[in-house]
Parts: sequence; structure tokens; C-alpha cells
Amino acid sequence: MGRLAMAPVTPAIGAEVSGVDLGRPLDDETFGALRDAWMDRLVLFFRDQTLDPAALQRLGRRFGPLHVHPQGDVEGREGVLRIHADRDSKTYAGRRWHADVTCDAEPPLASILHMHRVPEAGGDTLFASMYAAYEALSGPMRRLLDGLEAAHASEHNYAGYHGTAPEETRDGGYPAAVHPVVARHPATGRKALYVNEIFTTHIVGLEPAESRSLLDFLYAHIGQPRFQCRFRWRPDSVAMWDNRAAQHMALFDYWPETRSGHRVTVRGERPRPV
Repeated sequence: MGRLAMAPVTPAIGAEVSGVDLGRPLDDETFGALRDAWMDRLVLFFRDQTLDPAALQRLGRRFGPLHVHPQGDVEGREGVLRIHADRDSKTYAGRRWHADVTCDAEPPLASILHMHRVPEAGGDTLFASMYAAYEALSGPMRRLLDGLEAAHASEHNYAGYHGTAPEETRDGGYPAAVHPVVARHPATGRKALYVNEIFTTHIVGLEPAESRSLLDFLYAHIGQPRFQCRFRWRPDSVAMWDNRAAQHMALFDYWPETRSGHRVTVRGERPRPV
């Protein structure tokens, strides 16, 4: 596999990795090194990777069984989701800060995105550490959040924004779930904020105005640059992120050009309260 080299992107999150061919099966030593770096940096970036959908599936399955997206798969490819926007697109994926599919009772633990066509400029993806966002809060705020739960829904996103009919979805309906506002990472034991702009609708047990004010504060807090890194895509780049403790947002600033690739997500478990 060659010798791995890793360079941090920012102090909070992200590392660029070289010296590995993700299109080939990973040996145990290489996989272990990647997993350790991934646990530490939350998102890993790779350049010049040739991956067809079958190779992307194989890579995802190295981390666990694949998760099937509520909006379905690329035909005949379990767990593979097409990510595409062009001059005719009315919507696009990842328009606000979010973790993937937190509306599921057991959201994905990881996502791996391979972009094979990108605009000349623009279309970057931003990533943010929810460890860093949580740890930057005051003690009283952390104690308040540690005991709360929030509702996550999807109909407003999949039906309202993307126009996906119930019969077109994985389950014949739109998933919804309740998760802790702060979740404990099952591998590292660290606490991470677990609310996001796309799927979280309200905090359970609070009055509507209280819930809205607290969520608005948390979303503004999460969006601070000090918790973030930014990835500029090139053709055949890969980003692999920990969906349990990182959020991301994609920019659609490249119209009328095209941005296209495939993503797999790895099946996760119900988020753990602190």
C-alpha cells in the first residue's frame, strides 16, 4: 500500500492522507492506521483515487455493513447514493450544516464521498468538529444540554425540499427519531453536540419559543470557523467523515457547472446519551 502520510488541515478537524490506494483492498495495518487517524481527526481527505461504485462499496464495508439512504440507492448498488448538481438542478444535497440522516433511529456512523467531476472553482465542502463545539460551551450550558433530547424528522427535507414521494422512499415513509442533544461517541467516549439544521425540529420538553431560541444559538455556535476546515475538491478526491461527531455543509456556488460523484454510508447505532 505504500507509506501513509497525514497532514492536519486545522487544529480542530481534518487531515489530508497520501500513500494509499483506496481502490484496492486495505490490509489490516493500513486500515488500522486510517481508522486511528479518522478517530482523531474526524474527517480524512484523499486525492487521485480511482473508485467505481463496487470499489466504493468495498471500502465502506471495511468499516461495517452499509446503510441504505431513505431516498434509495443507485440502482443495483446497495448503499451507494448519487451526489449530483448541474445547471438544471433545483435542489442540492448538504445545503446547511448537518450530520447525515440523523432522522433515522440508527443514523450512519460514517460517510465516504468520491467526487469524479467537479467545477473549476467552488463546490467546496466545510466540516466542523462537534467535539470542539461542545467543549467550547460554558459549564452551565453543557450541564443544561447534557440532559436534553431533540426530535429529528425528514419529511420537510425529503418531501418538502427534494420532492421525494413516500412511495419512493426506502420505508414507504419519512423516518423520524428522538436523540440526545449531546451524544457520547461509542469509540472515543468524548461528548459531541448532536443537533443540526437540516433534521432537528425541536428540543423535547421545552416550550416552542425556548426550543427555537436554544437551537438558533447552537446552530450559530456550530457555524463558527474555529471548529471547521474546508475542502476544495479536485476530480477523483475522497472525503471520509465520522458522522457521529462531525457535521458538514456543501456549497452550491458553481452554477452552471456540474459537481457529481457517489457516496456510501456505513450503518451505525442509536446515539448514546452522556
